[in-house]
Amino acid sequence: MTVGFGVVPTARLSQAEAVSEIKPFRIAIPQADLDDLAYRLTHTRYVAELPAREIAGRVYPGVPVRPGWEYGVPLSYVRPLHEYWRDRFDWRAQERRLNAFPQYTTEIDGQTIHFVHVTSPEPDAMPLLLAHGWPSSFTEFLGLVGELTDPRAHGGDPSDAFHVVIPSYPGFAFSGPTHTAGWRPTRMAAAFDELMNRLGYDRYGVHGNDCGAIVAPELGRFAPDRVVGVHVTQLYSFPRREPGELDGLSEYELILLYFGQKFRAHAIHNATQQAQPQTLGHALSDSPVGQLAWSGQALVNAMSTDELLTNVAIYWFTNTSAPAARFYFEHHRSTEATKPTSVPIGLASFGFDFKPPRKFAERDHRNLVQWHEYDRGGHWAAHETPDLLLADLRGFFKKVI
Repeated sequence: MTVGFGVVPTARLSQAEAVSEIKPFRIAIPQADLDDLAYRLTHTRYVAELPAREIAGRVYPGVPVRPGWEYGVPLSYVRPLHEYWRDRFDWRAQERRLNAFPQYTTEIDGQTIHFVHVTSPEPDAMPLLLAHGWPSSFTEFLGLVGELTDPRAHGGDPSDAFHVVIPSYPGFAFSGPTHTAGWRPTRMAAAFDELMNRLGYDRYGVHGNDCGAIVAPELGRFAPDRVVGVHVTQLYSFPRREPGELDGLSEYELILLYFGQKFRAHAIHNATQQAQPQTLGHALSDSPVGQLAWSGQALVNAMSTDELLTNVAIYWFTNTSAPAARFYFEHHRSTEATKPTSVPIGLASFGFDFKPPRKFAERDHRNLVQWHEYDRGGHWAAHETPDLLLADLRGFFKKVI
């Protein structure tokens, strides 16, 4: 189905209609903000750190990090990126690239929701909502939009076409800071279902990565009559503290559990943003290089320098470091009981990413119809292995339509 919509002048709308109006949006960062950033980048004070010789060869039990990163993000990683950002990075060029994609805003549940919406030229294309991760943004999936919406133009099968919707979460990027507490994944799912409803999509699919792999299944729980299926790159299913939970697990599955537990224990962004997102936000909102280090430790080597700095700059210009971090705080403290999903679920797990033993995933997701493990790629598959991700997405939705 091809769905179009026009923008009705606000003056002709009732108050209720005005709230739900969809407005075109273009990114236009004021020059004063660029000048302020340039000043800060020019007057950066680097962190003090131990000499490399003091760190080289040291082994810290239980700290699964790359050599040289035992104390956290090293200056040897940050300095070259900072210098490139200060001297060579062209935000206006990135702004033009992003504005080539049609973007809109609307207000849902008292919150601005920014989103990309690209319709397919194929009349029978299926609507697909893409839920991004942290510290990524809506830009995570832009490289897939052409092939998703117009596979015919890329030498593919036109029956694989999707209408693509990529929202920015409340508190992220151009959705702007949140103004009320409680924006946990279940509330985001309700907002995104309303967004799809406003766009005229009665039935749609969902894909999610990282925190998007938390929000995406919630959409399936919230609107099982509207969500065709949920495709994710992680499943957050963990053992319960009950006798016999680990009985019958293979050696490989025990390794999976160990890897997942180490990640949860040592992922500093996870622990810090769950605990005190506001405290962290004071530093990130005042230091662009601080934002660079904080985002970079999760995105390292997954994307090009320009793509990385575009994500970092978006958080900086929108001042959404603390609001985005509150996602972790709200989710960690959610007391809502979650029932198993019933909609079709598909997992594409890429190399060097975590996954649960299948028996725990099947307990949380009663209709797990696809489980694929790949030996290449990583946590940011849309950047690292887009070919595998596209093929897996297409295969899954062909099964469930």
